[in-house]
Amino acid sequence: MSKAVKTRTMILTKSFDLIYKQGYQATSIDNILATTRVTKGAFFYHFKNKDEMGLAMINDIICPGMYTSLVQPLKDSKDPVNDIYEMMRIVLLKVPFLRAKYGCPIVNLIEEMSAVNDEFKAALVKFITQWQDVIKESINRGKVLNEVRNDVNADHVACFVVASYSGIRNMGKAMGSSCYSIFLQEFKNYLKQLA
Repeated sequence: MSKAVKTRTMILTKSFDLIYKQGYQATSIDNILATTRVTKGAFFYHFKNKDEMGLAMINDIICPGMYTSLVQPLKDSKDPVNDIYEMMRIVLLKVPFLRAKYGCPIVNLIEEMSAVNDEFKAALVKFITQWQDVIKESINRGKVLNEVRNDVNADHVACFVVASYSGIRNMGKAMGSSCYSIFLQEFKNYLKQLA
């Protein structure tokens, strides 16, 4: 890996940490420079402006990390009721970089930036669509394998799962991770009725 690639990756990684904790709009280029200890010239060598860096952070750091937790576990799901539950349990309780008090980086950016930046919105919707698609595929595969009732609407389930995740992450920011266990109990009950 070249020095330039290492520097770019470091800027994106440290910017992600700042933005995850304090929000995109509250994080200035000066905050990023102070944290990364790169010069303004080095920052602008890699990115035209903060928004270009933010898009790169979404596409190169956030989405690949969230893909591993939210999409990958369902790619070859043969037991969607259990696999969707386990995906949710693990992402809420076991993924070390996702802390309750800061919520979910994708959900945070959707709330903060979708109404004000169409490029951010498109990048975030692309990931959400990918996540919903794998949930739908999992449900439809479950129907073929007689693990899911034939009358279950895969589109509705995918929307509900993603909306539930978004909501509980936001609740966790205010109430802490203790609300996750109650949510997971009810989420499991919801999924069982799909079988």
